[in-house]
Amino acid sequence: MTPPVTQQATAPEILSRCRALVRPDLSLAVRQLHPWHAEITAFSLGWDGPGGRAVPGGQGKGIRQALAVLGAEAVGAPARSAVRGAVAVELIHTFSLLHDDIMDGDETRRQRATAWKAYGTGPAVLAGDALFALAVQTLADAPGTQCVPAVRLLAGTLSDLVRGQADDLLFETRPWTGPDAVQPHEYRLMAEHKTGALLGCAAGLGAVLGGAGRTETDALSAAGRHLGVAFQTMDDVLGIWGDPEVTGKPVHSDLRRQKKTYPVLTALAAGDRAALQLGALLRTGDPLDDSTVRRAAGLVEEAGGRSAAVDEAHRHLESARACLDSVTLAPDAVGELLALLPYFVERTV
Repeated sequence: MTPPVTQQATAPEILSRCRALVRPDLSLAVRQLHPWHAEITAFSLGWDGPGGRAVPGGQGKGIRQALAVLGAEAVGAPARSAVRGAVAVELIHTFSLLHDDIMDGDETRRQRATAWKAYGTGPAVLAGDALFALAVQTLADAPGTQCVPAVRLLAGTLSDLVRGQADDLLFETRPWTGPDAVQPHEYRLMAEHKTGALLGCAAGLGAVLGGAGRTETDALSAAGRHLGVAFQTMDDVLGIWGDPEVTGKPVHSDLRRQKKTYPVLTALAAGDRAALQLGALLRTGDPLDDSTVRRAAGLVEEAGGRSAAVDEAHRHLESARACLDSVTLAPDAVGELLALLPYFVERTV
């Protein structure tokens, strides 16, 4: 008799399942914070508005939580074993967004004010610091023998994350063109540190807390890192051509801020007529008005920056698949991981 075929869950269903599993423990962890920090965190997570009031704006998709849960299931462990890791990476992700928004001067996220705009810079910095400490404590209190490797993995991730953030900020001080210009390969390395490290940590923590060996943990961590680069590259595409209803930011927002992103850097590296015109436009350092920013976006696309970024994201997606194929993992969990992968590149642009 042929066994019944189990219908594969969709990406939204997978994300919803993992969020529902992690949310009670995440809420409990947030309540351990100073009440002020807990309020700012709840606001940042999209749970509440200032003072607990309801405000418009969405919550995060919880992709890091999902990678942690699926990482545990992929090594044959119950989903519950990954919850501590999922909470830790969500706390670190929120910490990084609090500080990142301040450093970048971003005033909106998920179609609502950023925490520093709602509460002030000092309170947002303090809340981020509190989340950093709470994430480490969450893993340090894990029972069993996996506490030490889990904390070690998180510590290495934090080092990578701040290294990537430092490079991202330093890129702003470098010229658009010439021998000191930021090259696409430098940007890829920055993205692996700034974005890929935490996604890799999420999947790796799930494996570690699930009792996996080094081979499986490394494969899942590497897959997550590739997904991070794909995610960051597509975020760069969204930052120029994304629908404001999806991104929560104005169209061409990254170009208007003259932010060095992968589509722009690859366009400049093309060296053709459009690239030269784009470089001349950006080198002035003048603010870009509506007409100029539209012209810049057109030049980026003409020089191949948009298509190069999309191709780069797909290459890293395939590399993530190859990492998953390189080890023996639980088929059902791998199926859900594979169902989740397209989310990293198939967002509306």
